Amino acid sequence: MKAVALYKYLPISDAESLLDVDLPKPAPQGRDLLVAVRAVAVNPVDTKVRKPKPQVEKQPRVLGWDAAGVVEAVGPQATLFKPGDEVFYAGDITRQGSNSEYQLVDERIVGCKPKNLGFAEAAALPLTAITAWEGLFDRLRISHAGADRGKSLLIVGGAGGVGSIAIQIARRVAGLKVVATASRPETIAWCRDLGADVVVDHRGDLAANLKAQGIGAVDYILCCNDTDQHFPALAEAIAPQGTICTIVENARPLPVELLKSKSAAFAWEFMFTRAMYQTPDMVEQHRLLDRVAALVEDGTLRTTLKGLVGTINAANLKRAHAELESGKAIGKLVLEGF
Repeated sequence: MKAVALYKYLPISDAESLLDVDLPKPAPQGRDLLVAVRAVAVNPVDTKVRKPKPQVEKQPRVLGWDAAGVVEAVGPQATLFKPGDEVFYAGDITRQGSNSEYQLVDERIVGCKPKNLGFAEAAALPLTAITAWEGLFDRLRISHAGADRGKSLLIVGGAGGVGSIAIQIARRVAGLKVVATASRPETIAWCRDLGADVVVDHRGDLAANLKAQGIGAVDYILCCNDTDQHFPALAEAIAPQGTICTIVENARPLPVELLKSKSAAFAWEFMFTRAMYQTPDMVEQHRLLDRVAALVEDGTLRTTLKGLVGTINAANLKRAHAELESGKAIGKLVLEGF
């Protein structure tokens, strides 16, 4: 089967950073599905895993953690899907990724593809939707039944992949007042189009920029961009007894003591946790994706696909990685077909 893989971890400009390879078609075991991949999306996790380091792989490593496709075969213990089902999922960072014609994925982290979306539109959603949903409802503990309607949420990095779907979920599912950050005319317009009530520039002094827009303390914060840079401003902006959740790892120790006087909480969101640790509630991601699919089908949520890069091959994936690393990507970049 065709796949795009790496042996060495190199800058994306290097000719060997991503390679077209041919690999054996795998066979499903246990609760695995064998999925014929039709479209994939690219996320910052792809570029972070690929970033230069001395490690060399003996076998080709396939990246890619967002896909939509068709179930080709199921393992002997699989009960949730059957061959021919159209699915979407983000996969498991400890296994081979989705940049291949066929992929094995545990059915407990797979959802039914929204019926009203094509494969490319669907592939843009899983990783970011899971991250945003878990961040909002599991980590920040916001009610998805509307009990927190009218409370305020600050999303730092509103035009990125997670921010783009988080704006929609927070506004249309939880009923929150959404304050998003963006810094360019096109990203500001994107956030407003997705439903942000207020858009604030996160360049310079974020805390001062919030105050200039009349934004006082906010009840919740979801940080999707540069935790190190923004943490002091987030600590200033969070309401007493509020909660901050970030999805971006820090490079240096965070001054969490800034939260003490407010009795504010701080949480991490990493959507691969359930699959990585085989948690007892792993199947919740299957249910979550089915819930997202239903919300897409009824018009509550929409795809965040912003750019189609071409077919799935090394050259096009290099282009997508380079665009993500430029820091200027909006929404999601997707590749379709082989």
